[in-house]
Amino acid sequence: MSDVRHYDVIVSPVITEKSTMASESNQVVFNVARNATKPEIKKAVEALFGVKVKAVNTLLRKGKVKRFRGIIGKQNDVKKAVVTLDEGQSIDVTTGL
Repeated sequence: MSDVRHYDVIVSPVITEKSTMASESNQVVFNVARNATKPEIKKAVEALFGVKVKAVNTLLRKGKVKRFRGIIGKQNDVKKAVVTLDEGQSIDVTTGL
């Protein structure tokens, strides 16, 4: 049984061309909560997906300023986590939780 707080740490998987290429080297990319730490992310991924995590790298993408029909808006900041899995482990992020 997974803890409910794990669902607050992992917001969503990132499904892009770049993250799909990273999956070939045993890495999975997730959007995570802004206040999540690397140990919390590791614990959440191991509990939710039942895999063994080797390393967690995080990055904070600053929000971009965009125009939509002449109105200026700002996208939110997004924290991403690149999770490296141990050999033989895999996560299929297309199926969902």
